[in-house]
Amino acid sequence: MSRTSKDGARRGYAATRGRGQARSAGFRCRHCGATVGPILYGGHHRNHCPYCLYSTHVDSSRMGDRASICGGLMEPIGAFTRPKGEHVIVHRCVTCGFERYNRIAGDDDFEKVLALPVVPQRGGPGEPAA
Repeated sequence: MSRTSKDGARRGYAATRGRGQARSAGFRCRHCGATVGPILYGGHHRNHCPYCLYSTHVDSSRMGDRASICGGLMEPIGAFTRPKGEHVIVHRCVTCGFERYNRIAGDDDFEKVLALPVVPQRGGPGEPAA
């Protein structure tokens, strides 16, 4: 998937992320304070901390749209396993209650994922878990 910048140059989607952040850029987790780098394996982009599994409410109606003005912490409230064995974390915003689910990454703390309560499977890919 490609994007066209304001100057008309085409760039690979992997090079950009909403709000001008590089996809591979690291961040400091707002929950546990850990410095988080790019995914080492098992995924293409990171949407939560691999250590505490918390996220930030930046997306609104679609994953990756970066349209939410909330900005609250997204607490991992549960997990489910898809029929083909993929593990998914369900996050709920502690500020507004919005729910979203996210695939785990290969370098997530799998013990923490397994320690989450098992919840019913949510909707199809890319849909909010509301």
